[in-house]
Parts: sequence; C-alpha cells; structure tokens
Amino acid sequence: MQQHVAQRSNELTQAEIDQRVFDLYDEYCHGRIERREFLARAAAVTAGGLAMAHALMPQYARAQTIAFTDTRIKGQYVSYPSPGGNSGQMRGYLVQPAAGPGPFPAVLIIHENRGLNPYIEDVARRAAVAGFLALAPDGLFPVGGYPGNDDDGRKLQAGLDQPKLRTDMLNSARFVKAHALSNGKLGVTGFCIGGTITNFLATALEGEMQAGAPYYGAAAETASVSKIKASLLCHLAENDANINKLYPTFEAALKSAGVQYEVHTYPGTQHGFHNDSTPRYVADAAKLSWERTVAFFKKHLS
Repeated sequence: MQQHVAQRSNELTQAEIDQRVFDLYDEYCHGRIERREFLARAAAVTAGGLAMAHALMPQYARAQTIAFTDTRIKGQYVSYPSPGGNSGQMRGYLVQPAAGPGPFPAVLIIHENRGLNPYIEDVARRAAVAGFLALAPDGLFPVGGYPGNDDDGRKLQAGLDQPKLRTDMLNSARFVKAHALSNGKLGVTGFCIGGTITNFLATALEGEMQAGAPYYGAAAETASVSKIKASLLCHLAENDANINKLYPTFEAALKSAGVQYEVHTYPGTQHGFHNDSTPRYVADAAKLSWERTVAFFKKHLS
C-alpha cells in the first residue's frame, strides 16, 4: 500500500476533491452523462473543479500491485463456449496459484461497466496469490474486448444486450467451477455492475454458488431472493445513496429467506473505494474489505 501513497504524492487526494465532483463522476462513470459534460459541470461547480475531475480519471499502470510475471501465480487468457450469450463465446483471464497442482477453490471476478480493464486483472492476480483459481471474464469479448480505455469500454458495454451479458457471466461462473483445477466450490465477487451481477448470479445459480462478495452492487430482485443458497458478504460505500437505498428491502428479503449474509459499510468512502487507480480509493477500507473477502471465501469454499 505504501507504493500507492508514493505514486500519488503529487496528485489530489480524496480529501481535496469536492463531494459535488465525486457525485458528477458517479454520473459519468455509470454512463448517465458524457465525459465532456462531466468536465464542464465539474469546472462550473467549484473552483479547481476541472483539476478535480481530471484527477478522478483512472491511472491503471500506477495502481498495479501484482505483476503479470509474479512467480507466485500462473496466468493465461482462455476462451470457452457461452451458449445464449452475446456471441456464443467468451474470453477471460484465468489465474492460478503457482504452488501445487490444485485443486483450488474457484472464484469469478466480475468487472465494472467498462470491460476487463487492468484493475480487474490485478484483482484476479490478488485472488490467485490468496490461493484461489480466479477467472476474470471480459464481457466485451463479443464486441472485440476491452478497448484499452474506459470511455470506449463504457460505451461498448452499454451497447450490449444486458440479459445476454448476464448469461455470459453465468456461463463464466460454470466454466471456472467445472475447471479441472477447481475443487468444485464457487465464489463470486464483482465491483459496481459486477457487484450487481454477483447478486444476480446468487439467485440464478442457486445451489451451484457457495459464496458471494459484491462490492457496491445493486440488490437482487426481491422476488428472486428466495432462490439464493450462497452466503453473502456485501461491501458498501458510505457515500453511495443510489446503491445504499436498495439495501433495507434487500436485507429484509434475505432475512425472510434465511440467507446467511453480512453487510459492511465503510466510513468516509465513495462508490469505487476498492479501485486503486483513482482518488476514490481508500487504502484502509480496500484492505479491510479484501481481507474480509478472502477469509469469507476460504471459509465457504475450502
């Protein structure tokens, strides 16, 4: 974590960015306003707003914590069938621990609304270092894959058939669960829309999924909550009204269905606090939430 602090020493910190600019960034990164409008409105809302807006743009190279060549892991890109999805095929980044032949607990890691970017690939490597067989699918594979920048990735993902995208993630979950290196137990985690899909998969996979750890994801449909057989560990940001307002109803449905679950809200955080490529990142909250996720998966998948 010290590396991140040093790399960002000459940049704006979260405390230096106006909450109104964070709110505008949330609109922008969820595709509700375009980049140009985000920058213009940020510049208008406060002195220095344009600099704050630019500071929020991701810088993935600086955020990498585990290299592709790290000797603790073995990674490769794999292709697999995805019947009923956006193209009938999928591609993902599969990472395994280098030590031992397995089998390993399987974990699916679902990206945000912009495809398989370097941050999500890094999370997959972190999971493999922790002892899991990790698959990070690229939902944009049917339209050429992650294009190398988030703006184009966001547009491509918004243009996909969304139910078919969920089917692609469902097939990805079944692929990694059934992999020769898997112990047959499945955990799912995801960020932003990936957290939303994590909650969806808990309803769709029923007993095929043992554990889910969504990060600031929208709640599953109330009518489907009774299908959930997995244990859930939900991570929420304190300043994330659009997501947090859904959780009282979600929690009531989980209780009614007898689902084992925990919800943790991290003080002083914004939506996206685990993503270490922007000032939304909060090191203590990201570290604690990831430690909880790893322990949770080890408990339910070993």
